Amino acid sequence: MTSSNPLAPDLELILSRTEPLWTELRGQRIFITGGTGFFGRWLLESFAWANRRLELKAQVVALTRDPSAFQNAAPNLTADAAIQFHAGDVRDFIFPTGEFSHVIHGATAASVTLNAENPQLMRDTIVQGTQQTLDFAAQAQAKKFLFVSSGAVYGRQSPEVSHVAEDFFEAVDMSQPLGAYAEGKRAGEKLCVESARREMQVKIARCFAFVGPHLPLDAHFAVGNFMRDGLRGGPILVQGDGTPVRSYLHAAELAVWLWTILIRGVNARAYNVGSETCLTIAETARVVSDFFSPPVEVKIASAPGTGPAARYVPSTRRARTELGLTQEIESCSAITKTLGWLPNEDADSK
Repeated sequence: MTSSNPLAPDLELILSRTEPLWTELRGQRIFITGGTGFFGRWLLESFAWANRRLELKAQVVALTRDPSAFQNAAPNLTADAAIQFHAGDVRDFIFPTGEFSHVIHGATAASVTLNAENPQLMRDTIVQGTQQTLDFAAQAQAKKFLFVSSGAVYGRQSPEVSHVAEDFFEAVDMSQPLGAYAEGKRAGEKLCVESARREMQVKIARCFAFVGPHLPLDAHFAVGNFMRDGLRGGPILVQGDGTPVRSYLHAAELAVWLWTILIRGVNARAYNVGSETCLTIAETARVVSDFFSPPVEVKIASAPGTGPAARYVPSTRRARTELGLTQEIESCSAITKTLGWLPNEDADSK
């Protein structure tokens, strides 16, 4: 880990805002599921950076279905002696031996395709995986457990609610994309709250939309798809009318929030994780377009409808007031920062 790491500025930002937290992790063992996904990679990168800079002598064991594939994607992490990879499926993995002080459960494939084609598998993966990880944490005598949940648990956000708070819930429409995912996350949260006790504190992070290095460009993330289209020379294709409202938190700040909730969050309490700065999907596409010179063409599939626009925007008041968490990288800047980093991606994986 050297300053040649293209993520160095972001990792320094994370360290500057989390440094007091790492004292609790000095000499400890941490177990992470979903450690090789978008969220997990940022957790591993920030851990490795802090572990070396602060000489924590901590260790991470990350669960993954395919350690060899991740070795090709992130050789700097697989070569780090403080990080070990444990092969297995989150639903039935063999428990690593020994004690672990902290567990972060982030493994879930938020796949529109899987939700549509096999919703039962989607739900089972979340629920069985959560129970398996909770059982492991209890055996490993973990003191703190973080469940990475989703803003999808709220159901469809009412148009009159500009920023959804942690006490808002609607019924989950199973016909909608990621309906089984949302239902599974709700069930996973229930398991976590039921498992919270004095010996093991359980915290919940309800995550919304994010942007940053290593965001998949060919998944169901609209902003990633727009970046892909722009890098190909356009046009940037907006499905629908472009009116749905989203917000974006940079992945470096995501890592700050997750580590903070794990260490400082209140037992059996959920916190929204995301940005309160609103952008329509069409505005997001234009932010991406304007990064290029000349700007890339944006094509919107249909004219705006007559009903209220769909919203997916959190209130982060609880995280701000209880944990002092803030967004310092404005949403448009987070998008352009990510676009500026993309040429480093190939070099980062070599």
